[in-house]
Amino acid sequence: MRHWKVAGALLQNPQGLLLVANRRRNGSLDWTPPGGVVDEGETPLEALRREVIEETGLRVDQWGELAYTVEVAFTDRDMLLQVEVHRAHLWSGEFIFEDPDGIVEEARFVQQKDAGLLLKESPLWVQEPVSSWLTSPQTLGAHFSYQARKTSQGELRVERQ
Repeated sequence: MRHWKVAGALLQNPQGLLLVANRRRNGSLDWTPPGGVVDEGETPLEALRREVIEETGLRVDQWGELAYTVEVAFTDRDMLLQVEVHRAHLWSGEFIFEDPDGIVEEARFVQQKDAGLLLKESPLWVQEPVSSWLTSPQTLGAHFSYQARKTSQGELRVERQ
C-alpha cells in the first residue's frame, strides 16, 4: 500500500481562517488551508513551514498544537492519505504567490460563513474537519477517517468511516 503524508496549517486572525485557492490539473478550483506533501526526511512541521512560505509568502515562527488528523483510504488505488493539521500561533509577512508547484493562485482570511461557501468544491475530507474546527476550535486532536473509491461512472465517492 502506498502511503501519502500531508500536513496542513490553520492560521487565524481577526479576519478569519486562512484559505488558499488551488487550481487543479483539470482546471477546477478548490479552497483549502495551506499545506502539502511531507517530503522524505522532513517532519510535518518542517513541511508546513516550507509549504506555507511557498504557497502564501507568510513565515510561521511559532507552531501550536496538533488540531486534528485525517485519514483517507483510497480502496481501489491501494493508497492511504494521512494528514496532520497544526495551528500556527505566530507568523509574519505579506502574501506573495510564487508556488513552485503552480497550484496556489490566491489566499485570503475568511470568516466562518464564507469559509463554508469556499470549501464547497473541496473534498469531503477537507470540508468536514475544517468546518468542525471552526465550530469548536478548542477541541484538539480530533480524528477524521474516510474511504474513497471510484464509482462505475468514474466519479470519486467519499464516505466518512
